[in-house]
Amino acid sequence: GGNATPWRGEQHPPHGEPANAVWRLKSFERSSDRLTFHANLRTTVRPGSIDKFITLIDDHAIVYQRHVLTGRGPMPVGHHVMLKFPDEPGSGVVSTSRFVAARVFPDHFESPENRGYQSLKPGAAFRDLERVPLLAGGTTDISHYPARRGYEDLVMLTADPKLPLAWNAVTFPRERYVYFSLRDPQVLSQTILWISNGGRHYPPWNGRHTAVMGIEDTTSYFHYGLAESVKSNPLNRRGIPTAMTLHLKKPTVIPYIMGVAEIPANFDRVKDIHATTDGIELIAASGKRARAVVNLEFLRG
Repeated sequence: GGNATPWRGEQHPPHGEPANAVWRLKSFERSSDRLTFHANLRTTVRPGSIDKFITLIDDHAIVYQRHVLTGRGPMPVGHHVMLKFPDEPGSGVVSTSRFVAARVFPDHFESPENRGYQSLKPGAAFRDLERVPLLAGGTTDISHYPARRGYEDLVMLTADPKLPLAWNAVTFPRERYVYFSLRDPQVLSQTILWISNGGRHYPPWNGRHTAVMGIEDTTSYFHYGLAESVKSNPLNRRGIPTAMTLHLKKPTVIPYIMGVAEIPANFDRVKDIHATTDGIELIAASGKRARAVVNLEFLRG
């Protein structure tokens, strides 16, 4: 997150040390059908260690990513996936697994006096991606994107913790593929959607960052950072976690899966994803189906 507010003497850089510090390569390991990259980072703002493992498996259109964290105390965590959409209105269709809470960023995400513009109503709650309150009144559909050119917005969804598998998907019907991410909602509770379509007219964006959406799975309170995620906030007061507790002697493991799947004609948007014997089946609202080979055991550690 932003980490603009110190917490107990800790001042982390934006997005934390993992996004800014120098990692050390530990190994590339090839074993039978897979290749694994391993890097390590020793953190200094809060002493600890992070091991990053990225695995590719033959014939899987998947990136398997695992982080192992050791340290002490609470910390928000998350992945910062960014997708560039074809530059045509509504070229991609965003869908997610069931969520129990959804809200627009509670403060002003952008302001005209700072050469930034937002379209969504700050703090507005919603139940459907197709009906999100607008700052100017009425609602808009944030599931079909690109849209609202010239604006920058941010929303956060909390996955139903009872789900055996939480997912996000973006369907590109013309290109005939789906991007998807898979996670355990007990590990990564939230999804932040950073909807970036040319609404920032200050450096380094300069109005040029268009048709991009961050689909960022986290356990956090929006993108504020450590202080706001650890302190009392509307989510953790409801019992929804917005930070993890790290331990020196018991590592915290965060597995994550990203992938793509080819889809048939008339596959309009992902309505559901469920496990199969060798991976997942993606079911469209139109009734069309697609499959992807995925090692779901990876999410179980």
